[in-house]
Amino acid sequence: MPGQPLRADEREEIRAGIERGDSFAEIARVLERPTSTISREVKRNGGRAAYRAAEADRRAHRQRRRRRPTRFEVDPALARRVEAGLKAKDSPVTIARQLATEGTTLCAETIYKGVYANGRRGLSAGLHVHLHRRRRRRRPRCRGGGACASRTSPLGTFCLIHQRPPVADERREVGHFEGDLIIGKRGASAVVTLVDRASRFNLLGSLPDGHDATEVLACLVELFDKVPEEHRRSLTWDQGREMARWQDLQQLSGIAVYFCEPHKPWQRPSNEAFNGLVRRWLPKGTDLGIYDQSDLDSISRQINHMPRRSINWQSSADCYARLALQ
Repeated sequence: MPGQPLRADEREEIRAGIERGDSFAEIARVLERPTSTISREVKRNGGRAAYRAAEADRRAHRQRRRRRPTRFEVDPALARRVEAGLKAKDSPVTIARQLATEGTTLCAETIYKGVYANGRRGLSAGLHVHLHRRRRRRRPRCRGGGACASRTSPLGTFCLIHQRPPVADERREVGHFEGDLIIGKRGASAVVTLVDRASRFNLLGSLPDGHDATEVLACLVELFDKVPEEHRRSLTWDQGREMARWQDLQQLSGIAVYFCEPHKPWQRPSNEAFNGLVRRWLPKGTDLGIYDQSDLDSISRQINHMPRRSINWQSSADCYARLALQ
């Protein structure tokens, strides 16, 4: 990420430093800037003998206002290659990595900017429909207040994530799960998602009769029955009403349940990332009730056997099997 541009007063200090005969390193220490920043600034403005702070500042403002052509505008072949990847449902990160193996360096962020520019940065308009979340533009996170205000919780007294065993944060043993619901069309259907923090191994559960606390409890018990008892160590969830029977889950499945702080879903990052991934198969706005457990098992199996960047391009199934033996 580039640093902040030099200010007019900093350029004046550079000029004064040059007149004193200071080296670029000495000027950089005074301004708390990298030496390379000072060196490039002076070089692009005529060198030590010709550097003028006011003219350098005016030049910088002109350069910032000038629109530069994007990578995709300069290289239409690259644009078509990226568009083909997006239409094939590859994520920008996957496309960037594939291009890197072919000798082309392109940041995933550049692809996102091209997509969200909607035809103004060298990529075709409407490509957002091929992204996993299909958003037309980026949306800011919801901060406190307004629609995010806290509500009365039916969970009773529970353990927060900070009370979870520290080993869960280290991602070196299997059995520490993160969970959530993904919701279908008009909130009428849902699917349970579980992800192991260490291996990213996942389980999906159907909720054919609704997603209240009783149905979610029954689904979770069935899912954890597939997990060896010694690998049922912890489950971290949001403070949602669907987990009102978390104490019954602890008793029936023998797994300790912890909850994130209110409105902080990023405290269960593995599950958040997985929910975005699984939307490739279960898009938003879909009636999730059309998928039975066998359908979800097939999707889960496919994801568990695909290479994942977060675990050095291993599959979750292989990673889980390896860690389970330690």
